[in-house]
Order: sequence, then C-alpha cells, then structure tokens
Amino acid sequence: MSQQSARQIIESLQTHRINTLTELCRVERLVVGAETEEDQRAFQEPMTSAWLYYVESNQMLTELRGLISDFPFSGEMLTYAQSLVRSDPQANRSWNFAWMVLEKIRDENLIATYAEIEAARPEMWGDTVPDDQQVQELAAYFSQAWSGAITWMLQHWAAPPVWY
Repeated sequence: MSQQSARQIIESLQTHRINTLTELCRVERLVVGAETEEDQRAFQEPMTSAWLYYVESNQMLTELRGLISDFPFSGEMLTYAQSLVRSDPQANRSWNFAWMVLEKIRDENLIATYAEIEAARPEMWGDTVPDDQQVQELAAYFSQAWSGAITWMLQHWAAPPVWY
C-alpha cells in the first residue's frame, strides 16, 4: 500500500465514508497485512474510531436488521451489549468495538434473554393476548433469526481482531 493510498484510506475512515461491515473488514485486513509496524500504528486510531462509529451511528443495527426479513433485530439488546463491552476490563484487547459487541451477545447468551423479552411485548400481538406457548414459539423464531445474523457477521473474521 502506498503512502498516498494509506492517507486516502485513513481520511475515508475519519470522515466515515467507509462505514459498512464489509468495507471496514476489507480495510482491517489491509492494515493487519501491512508491511511495517509503523504502518499498522498509523491505522490504529482511525480503525478504532471507525469501528466505534459503525456501532454508535446505528449502522451495525441497520445491517443486522437487514439480515432478518420478518421482525427487527433488538436494538435494546445491541445497546446492552455495548454497555457490557464498555464495562469489561478486557475490552482493550481489541480495536474492533463491533466484533467485541457481537462476541458479547453470543458469549453472554443475550439472544435467548432478549428474544423472550421481545416476544412477550404486547405490541407484538396487536389486539390479542398470547398464551405462553405462542410467546415461546415467537421467542424461538427471534432466537433463530438473530443467531443467524450474529453468526453471519462474525464469519467476517477468520481470526479474532485482537492486540498481540
């Protein structure tokens, strides 16, 4: 990567012109494969900020919701996972806030918890009152759909994006 292209990529990260999972992962692979440690350090802050912006700007939530056709991904679950990452003393192990949030959702079994919360909400049922079996069936559907979306996103990393 030339110095000019590196500067252009850094500027694109800083101005958020690069702000999708696929684009950010592509740049991340370029950075990890950089020839010198100096080049890697030049990208450290812009990549860290870009991943943070990706999550906080709701782009991550938008992409997660785009992966599920019938019911939206839980924004409350994503917000809670972010707070767990922020309070985790091990959170400095990676520059990639999005990856840490996805890992936290999976590792803390947040999907099952939030699927039940969402399935029991009255607004999910309109003018009817569901029985326990209906709530459990909807929760199972949410769990399957959300797990698939999380798994799909996590497949973008062949190896965890962590500091060495």
